[in-house]
Amino acid sequence: MGDSNQNKESIRPTKKQAQTLEFIKTFISEHGYSPSYREIMNSLNYNSVATVALHVNSLLKRGHLRKRDRSARSLEVIESTQDKKIPTNLVAPSEEKWLVEKIEHAFKQVEDLGDEIKTTSIDHLYVLVGALRGLGLEGAAQSFIPRLSDLKKKQSETS
Repeated sequence: MGDSNQNKESIRPTKKQAQTLEFIKTFISEHGYSPSYREIMNSLNYNSVATVALHVNSLLKRGHLRKRDRSARSLEVIESTQDKKIPTNLVAPSEEKWLVEKIEHAFKQVEDLGDEIKTTSIDHLYVLVGALRGLGLEGAAQSFIPRLSDLKKKQSETS
């Protein structure tokens, strides 16, 4: 079985699959369980749950995800050896500063909404934080996690 896994790992995800995978990874790290297909659909602006299923099934076949069982929220991200070899210097320091400022602005806008914080706004921020991780900027991503948690808590208190 080791050989088939090796072959799976060599198939890189498409751009949309990579977005889906990154969202799932970020969601799991924040919540401790995987997102539903509908949450993925809404967060990534897909038109249907079938589109999500297509991407998830491709990621399962390519060896980037696995299902623990047949129950809901049972997706697990498989960290491949390829993922660990991605250099963390994909973004120049000046570009990192620009990205962090843009994400800071997005957070400020959502935080200024007060009681009107919507799930879609928070999901958008999850995607942005996931994008930082995808670019190898783990430190920058981690700096936003406490604010994301605060926003999620504030939103659940007003719901």
